[in-house]
Amino acid sequence: MSRRVLGPFNRVEGDLELSLDAEDGVVTAARVNSPLYRGFEQILEGKTPTDALVIVPRICGICSVSQSVAAASALADAAGVETPPNGQRATSLMLATENLADHLTHFYLFFMPDFARDAYRESTWFDPVHARFKAVSGSAVADVLPARAQFMQMLGMLAGKWPHTLSVQPGGSARAVSASERVRMVSLIRSFRAWLERYLFGDALEAVSAIDSVTALWAWLDERGPVRGDFARFLDIARAQGLDRLGRCPGAERYLSYGNYVIDGGRLFARGVWDGEKTEMNGFAHEDVSEDVSHAWMAGEGARHPLSGFTLPDIDRDAAYSWCKAPRWRGAVVQCGALSRQVVDGHPLARDLVTQGGGNVLSRVVGRLLEIARVVPEMERWALGLAPGEPFCASFDMPDSAQGVGLVEAARGALGHWVVIRKGRIQRYQIIAPTTWNFSPRDAGGVPGALEQALVDTPVAEGEAMPLAVQHIVRSFDPCMVCTVH
Repeated sequence: MSRRVLGPFNRVEGDLELSLDAEDGVVTAARVNSPLYRGFEQILEGKTPTDALVIVPRICGICSVSQSVAAASALADAAGVETPPNGQRATSLMLATENLADHLTHFYLFFMPDFARDAYRESTWFDPVHARFKAVSGSAVADVLPARAQFMQMLGMLAGKWPHTLSVQPGGSARAVSASERVRMVSLIRSFRAWLERYLFGDALEAVSAIDSVTALWAWLDERGPVRGDFARFLDIARAQGLDRLGRCPGAERYLSYGNYVIDGGRLFARGVWDGEKTEMNGFAHEDVSEDVSHAWMAGEGARHPLSGFTLPDIDRDAAYSWCKAPRWRGAVVQCGALSRQVVDGHPLARDLVTQGGGNVLSRVVGRLLEIARVVPEMERWALGLAPGEPFCASFDMPDSAQGVGLVEAARGALGHWVVIRKGRIQRYQIIAPTTWNFSPRDAGGVPGALEQALVDTPVAEGEAMPLAVQHIVRSFDPCMVCTVH
């Protein structure tokens, strides 16, 4: 058996280190280290509750709206304030804009450039993929960056700025939208749709959303082949390279979603946990969440619910190897992300993907792009539903003593904020980010987290300094390591 340590990883947000044990050319065990401690939860203690709205978005520069929405939701829960319909729509539009821009960035700039590397030069699909996705110089860069920048103008109108907006409040959105801005937003969404249908999908968004099985997915590809668009190019590579057999988590076939995009009191995507082993849906209650610190450089014993948990560094723990805690649902490992959202929501393609191959590199990327196709038409309906002149934000009074929970879906998955307020100050603030779920270390029972399981059986050749298969698996989760350790 040999052991190697990989890191740092390029095209990954934040710091990541992997320790891999390998035998006969495959990984037999993995340990995932989040090596940078930041301490936002400690920073928040003792602050006025609404200070969280300023501090929390600074956790991350690429999913700051998600952090803002989670913090605002936790404070709204504590204050018992209801958001007016305009506020729900504006908040959902902000969150969706950030999430979809993240999906686009991940696919074009983080994930696909790996297939333009010289290691794949002998593959039959290589030449057009190299020309399209080569890092920095590929033609996709010149196409996607202007489209993304134009789409992100949505956040300028809705939030005033991005990242780190202050417009997201417990009562809704502090920035009202005028009638002329609503027209402009609809135009931006339609322009983004046109770009997606021309370059990414080569088909109507509704046609992509209607793909209802793995068989139908391959038939859709074969109808026109990889020239259809960039999604088809990925599928062509995935079939040739067997990406449906790479990065599966056999002990974590549970998919968590907090549900997302609150409109008129309901959610566009459902909340729950899909158990792939039992093929059954479970309801979700935040009381079922706990964090284990047995293998983290954190003080404490056992597993605690976030409302009674704390974040206190302890660098001398013998079994520790990461700053990341180990969140568990009912004591079990789960996966989260766009694939999980689509599985929990019951989309037939997502369900068929995980039924046939579980969470793997292919299914995670398909889940992300499927979500783009499903959400953009909804965004147009939300924008058209805005009612200029009616309230966007409700006033509220924060109690001196209260507790609240804010659950939201960031691009990478389930994001939860738990706050305890005593004597008008934050006594405790705990955060579980999506990558904390996916990249957790082992728990007290020695059960590895989702990525640690996904890396087992991955081929790693001798002398391969940074194995491509490992990189594909890591990037299929689209990790955000700065959020992981807050």
